[in-house]
Amino acid sequence: MRIVTTLPSATELVAALDLEPVGVSHECDYPPGVESLPSITRSRVGADASSEEIDRQVLEIGETDDGVYEVDVDLLEELEPELIVTQGMCDVCAVDEAVIADAVERIEADPDVLTVDPHTVDDVLDDLERVGRATDREERAREVRADLEERIDAVRERTADITSRERPRVAIFDWTDPAMIAGHWTAELVDWAGGEYGLADVGQRSTPREWGEILEYDPELLIVAPCGFDLEQTAANRTDLTEREGWDELAAVRNDRVWAMDGHHYLNRPGPRLVDTLEALAPIVSPDRFDGPSESIAVSFDDLEEFASNASGPTETRADQAP
Repeated sequence: MRIVTTLPSATELVAALDLEPVGVSHECDYPPGVESLPSITRSRVGADASSEEIDRQVLEIGETDDGVYEVDVDLLEELEPELIVTQGMCDVCAVDEAVIADAVERIEADPDVLTVDPHTVDDVLDDLERVGRATDREERAREVRADLEERIDAVRERTADITSRERPRVAIFDWTDPAMIAGHWTAELVDWAGGEYGLADVGQRSTPREWGEILEYDPELLIVAPCGFDLEQTAANRTDLTEREGWDELAAVRNDRVWAMDGHHYLNRPGPRLVDTLEALAPIVSPDRFDGPSESIAVSFDDLEEFASNASGPTETRADQAP
């Protein structure tokens, strides 16, 4: 089947079913090799801007009819897709269903369009099975889902007896200027890892918060995982938080429980690697029950100084994944 995917998580869902798209988005980079496939999209947001500048560009584009993304309709025509997997969750994070619908109207092919809109881990697993049904890979989808659920259960079993009093107050930022608290599936991941996530409910969208709310909540564990930023990019924007009034007084800062996570590839990508995210969160939230996380996924916030000092040249920001 000739499949086109318009966001990284969709590409990973398709790849988990042992399929390869004929076309992807400009942001697709996993599994290795997909970055060489034809890219049907591009972003109108500058790729090397700071978090504050990216937010400003997104707001300015929002005042026009252009949108953050555009589709290469001629290339889409050449690819002759039978199925396009797109998303309806966020028109800033990736090309959305409205943009794809407009593009499909302009080509001769008449592909099916499957729109994913996940807000919980179960939604992501359901999307895996939906893609499986659309591609005649239902059995493979069930197998992959069962394996992912087994890994989730393995974490949950090790944290099930942690009492509410023992659970640290956790806050996770998926943007730093303005400060945004990660939503959607984040609350359940933190709960399964052994923490308390008091600033957002399961399924709630990521939301900008007044800094005073963060200070009042006073997280005992803080994780910085900006949407679209890897660890080096987070390092380049770390002062968005560290220079805020009251940062040094937060319980998490005073007790050296501040971490950075690769938000681009893990926390903010609703595909199979959300389970990798859980397995990285667990030792951060409950260090007495799990071995430490892989440094390719998360590092202590203090170690970001080293990432920043070792970076060569300007940091490339994946702007089109900004919230």
